[in-house]
Amino acid sequence: MSDLKNDTNLVLKDEDLSSFEKNLDKYIYLSSWALWYPDLFLDMNSPKEGGIKLHLDQRIFLRCATRFFSMYGCFPRGYGKTFDEVLAMFIVAIRYPNIELSLTAQTKENAALLLKDKYNEIVRYYPFMENEIIKSSFSKGDALIVFLNGSKIDNLANAQSSKGQRRKRINIEESALMDNVTFEDALKPIVEVGRLTCGKLAIQNPEELNQQIHFFTTPSYRGSDEYQRSLNMINNMVDLKGDIVIGSDWMLPCWYGRGSSKSTILKKKSEMSPIAFDMNYGGSWTGTTSGALVNVHKLMARRTLTEPIFGIQNDDDEFYIAVDVARSEKKTNNQSSIAIGKVIRSADRRIIDVQLVNMIHMSNTLKFSTQACIVKKTKEKYRAKMVIVDGNGLGAGLVDELMRENHDPVTNITYPCWDTTNTTAEPEVEGAEKCLYDLKAQTDQSVIISTFINMIDSDKFHFLEKRNGGDYEIQSDADIDLKVMPYVQQELFFQEVNNLKLIQKGKRLSIEKVATGFDKDRFSAVSYLLYYIDKYQGVFRKEEKFDAKSFARKMQRVNHRPRMF
Repeated sequence: MSDLKNDTNLVLKDEDLSSFEKNLDKYIYLSSWALWYPDLFLDMNSPKEGGIKLHLDQRIFLRCATRFFSMYGCFPRGYGKTFDEVLAMFIVAIRYPNIELSLTAQTKENAALLLKDKYNEIVRYYPFMENEIIKSSFSKGDALIVFLNGSKIDNLANAQSSKGQRRKRINIEESALMDNVTFEDALKPIVEVGRLTCGKLAIQNPEELNQQIHFFTTPSYRGSDEYQRSLNMINNMVDLKGDIVIGSDWMLPCWYGRGSSKSTILKKKSEMSPIAFDMNYGGSWTGTTSGALVNVHKLMARRTLTEPIFGIQNDDDEFYIAVDVARSEKKTNNQSSIAIGKVIRSADRRIIDVQLVNMIHMSNTLKFSTQACIVKKTKEKYRAKMVIVDGNGLGAGLVDELMRENHDPVTNITYPCWDTTNTTAEPEVEGAEKCLYDLKAQTDQSVIISTFINMIDSDKFHFLEKRNGGDYEIQSDADIDLKVMPYVQQELFFQEVNNLKLIQKGKRLSIEKVATGFDKDRFSAVSYLLYYIDKYQGVFRKEEKFDAKSFARKMQRVNHRPRMF
């Protein structure tokens, strides 16, 4: 070492150094300061006019995103978390040459839209960012932002399609919609290889947050993998393992004037279901952590249908309808549910799938005669083979009305009366069609619940996928009923199931609501549907025609058997 110090050929004189080299230590300090205090770095480069002033919670958000190895951000709608996380990604991209960052979302298309939207906001509020970017391109499924120093930000999906990709760091958007199997198998390996420093002696900097993964979401269900992940990260935060968890409800951004106003949010609270409000605005994970009726991930995996069905399409289609008459005392939930299921069979006529193709709600303020017209009209549209109605309590009134002729004054159509297949009650007209099953749900409750669980576990039941508000193309009022309501009703069904706990007393099964203010009418209708199909249609036998020749041969074989003395 002393020889190197005494070697005059290795010593550079001040006059040989450039201005940058003379102030290198100051640039190093500046770059470290900018990464440790990203909000102050942005303030320093913010324009006097047309910029924005970051709020205190946003400053904490940015500092957490750049300082910690892994961050879990759980925030309500309208908080602005995506703007903050993409802004932090911009700062990291400027700081580290050739780093590759990705924003992931439920689909690549969704991630691309988020990046495009936030990119436009950021360069508008911080014009200096445009001087750091040499290229930006956005299409339906792809987004790419390239910086002067070679850094890149693009998009990926929270799905198996991202398997095999390599990035240095990723931000996972809407992580609550992702299961841990997908994360461990497809997303976690993406950041396996850390960034190398520039120059001939390129190495991985041990002080750099290589393999950093941040999670951002609105709250979901307590039984999900992401809820458990957030709890694990809280424990890691306490143990100083490099994780941090932050979050808030709607009141924090509302206090700073971001998102919807207080009156607007309180109006939404009165109109939305308690579970939906808690997850979207209340900052609360809902449902049960133990004793859930079904596994939330299995239920999410059953959301595979892309389009509802509004009537019979082929003569071979096999539809069944189940109706639950609501008993809610709340006017907001004062409605009954109609579940329409399509049975898919194999070549040997075994049931391989039951698809919940549509759900309809009826207000309980309607008379039973009007409700009966709606049920009969629905049955005609689908040519349903059977209509299952819970005949307990208020349902008895609807069953009685279905066994009469019903006249619809709106369409001026008279619907014929029906007869039940399982009771001795007499219809209004003799010889009426036997297409009504009067279910006594209370006596068969254990079997109904176990059948529902088995259908979910065995992957024999599927329903409509989740759609966000931006996924609907509404051009008229009719589009609301056709393009929106089926998805809304089945999203509420999903929420109802996740609000139920399984109670077992001996051999008897029952269910209990976690949030008492949330009804379970949609779940009940679907469970009746699955119960009937499994019990009465599960084993389907063709009618065998009598074959005289076959019978004669069979009898001949019997007659020629040796007798035993």
